[in-house]
Amino acid sequence: MLGMVLVNFRLAMGVDAPASTWLGRAFLALEGRTAAIFVLLAGMGLVLGSARQSLTQARAQTWRRAFWLALIGLLNVSVFPADILHFYACYFALGAFFLGVPHRRCMALALLLPWLYVLALLNWNYNQGWDWATLSYLDFWQPAGFVRHLLFNGFHPLLPWLAFFLWGMGLARLPLAERRWQWRLVVGGALVFLISLSLREWLPKLWPAGAPWLGSSPLPPTPLYMFSAGGLATALVGAVLLWAPNLPALRALGRSTLTVYLAHIVLGMGTLEAMAWLSGRSLAEVAAAGLIFGALALLGSWAWLRRFPQGPMEMLMRRLSAPLAGERPASPGSGSGRC
Repeated sequence: MLGMVLVNFRLAMGVDAPASTWLGRAFLALEGRTAAIFVLLAGMGLVLGSARQSLTQARAQTWRRAFWLALIGLLNVSVFPADILHFYACYFALGAFFLGVPHRRCMALALLLPWLYVLALLNWNYNQGWDWATLSYLDFWQPAGFVRHLLFNGFHPLLPWLAFFLWGMGLARLPLAERRWQWRLVVGGALVFLISLSLREWLPKLWPAGAPWLGSSPLPPTPLYMFSAGGLATALVGAVLLWAPNLPALRALGRSTLTVYLAHIVLGMGTLEAMAWLSGRSLAEVAAAGLIFGALALLGSWAWLRRFPQGPMEMLMRRLSAPLAGERPASPGSGSGRC
């Protein structure tokens, strides 16, 4: 959450992150990787949250949740063009079809999608629709532009970002309470992350013409980006399960991430605009603003969760996506399948 706040505050404040400074390198390292962690955790959450539901009920509830996420996300786009919620809605809507699919198939498809994206890059124009000078998408509200942005060249397009969601769905079916599996996630994810970064450094020297395909930034999300971000997310999940599974403050923030995400746009960026901080600021000031908001979010979530089971937006979403009258209730042991 903190990483996403820092990345989005920098984007909103229009501050460059020079690779020549340690702070700039830190911000560049966060880009795309914090969002990848969110999407992977969303996939895990879908499986864990539907474990006590029948497959039919789990899918119906997920599609209702996706509808409301899409509506909130599209409203949010008018305020913050880099919104991720309408992409989330599509991840959930498609992920519902994979409930009941063996976890190995989910993970195999997740590994395949980055390579399918290479085929898409070879056949379609990635720059179409973009004004890179202002980082704005010119025909977002046109039907063709909206579909292109959603599927291919938006901030978090379904191809290949759905891979993170499917990988999370597969991880959730592993015996994650066992320490040996936690260590496997840490070591395996870290190795994939480090190997991807090494390839990013060496392959352009061996194949200069392929340099555009060998970056690890999220725009465009090439395979090296996907595997580096996915490996890091996997390692961090394992690390948290090993060393910090029950920290109250983290649990509170984890139960109110939708609330905090919207708050960092409406309240956080709104405050920055009121203070005239959306231009002419330094990277250090971006970091200070992000850290202050993060501390307030952590404290606010902890205080709220002392009285309520979830954050306010999470409680609203739960009510909106609750089973409709007449839907078959879950029965004991009627899990939603293997993935």
